[in-house]
Amino acid sequence: MNESLTPANAPHSKPDTDAPACVAPHHLVTLHYRITLENGVPMVSTFEATPATLQLGDGTLAPQFERLLVGLPVGSRHTFTLPPEAAFGPRRDDLIERVRRADFPDDTAEVGTILSFAAPDGSRYAGVVVELDDEWGVVDFNHPLAGKTIRFEVEIIGVC
Repeated sequence: MNESLTPANAPHSKPDTDAPACVAPHHLVTLHYRITLENGVPMVSTFEATPATLQLGDGTLAPQFERLLVGLPVGSRHTFTLPPEAAFGPRRDDLIERVRRADFPDDTAEVGTILSFAAPDGSRYAGVVVELDDEWGVVDFNHPLAGKTIRFEVEIIGVC
């Protein structure tokens, strides 16, 4: 089943004693999932390995993905196509920053290195080094999938 993300076709559970259990907010969910680019290039998948068990609402899974799971019955398999705005957001030029090499947390960084930087509030942000010279680096703090349409495929194995 291939579904586009729209409020009209968002899954919802209906009470039915003969129906299989459905995913609900704060459930513990065991599932297989796959995220691919729109052209089918795989980014992450559990289908070839052990399924994932996730607690909805604890921040492990992004809220936009959790909302797609709510109402899906155990045993079902769905594929959702999400535009950038509904997935990892659009690419933002303001998240590409010029950083002094002296402020890099790792002095062995090269182009392509992912570094973690501390923000003034103590939180941490990962960024990819995209340019580098002796004094400065350019770091892209966009999510690697920002600006991309993705497909999110799930198979619900169990809920509790």
